Amino acid sequence: MAMKIKWNRGAFRELRTQPKVQADIVERAERIAEACGPGFEVRASEPRNRARAVVLTVEPAAMVRNARAHTLVSNLDAGR
Repeated sequence: MAMKIKWNRGAFRELRTQPKVQADIVERAERIAEACGPGFEVRASEPRNRARAVVLTVEPAAMVRNARAHTLVSNLDAGR
């Protein structure tokens, strides 16, 4: 007999929008941006369904460096 699981989606949303979760995600993104070097910046959005943060290239030199050397992908481990 197979077991059936009923997911509590409201509870998942509540967990994903917690301030502590948002702070953790922003902290991880900041470590990645720091590892990438100058020209990379973190931007976080107000969580609606989940906490989010992104690392962006904000200077032309950083954009070129990322395009050539995949700087963001190479530094993802800094966010662990």
